[in-house]
Amino acid sequence: MTRKGQVTVPVELRRKYSISQGVKVFFEDSPAGIVLKVIPRFQDLIGADADKVDLDQTLKKLDKMRSEDRY
Repeated sequence: MTRKGQVTVPVELRRKYSISQGVKVFFEDSPAGIVLKVIPRFQDLIGADADKVDLDQTLKKLDKMRSEDRY
C-alpha cells in the first residue's frame, strides 16, 4: 500500500482476471475483509449475441436512455 492508498495487484492475478490499465474495479466490504471485483466491460457481456448487434449503435441507445432517465 502506498502513501496515496494505491495497491499493486500481483501479476498472476492480473493475468488470470484480465486486469490491465483502464479496467474498472469495485471494492466491496465483506465480513471476510475487502473484496476486489473486476467490473466487466459492456463489450465482454454481449457473448453469444455478439454477431447479432452493432456495439456502437447499442452504446448510443444506452447513452440516450441514460440521458432521458436523468430528467
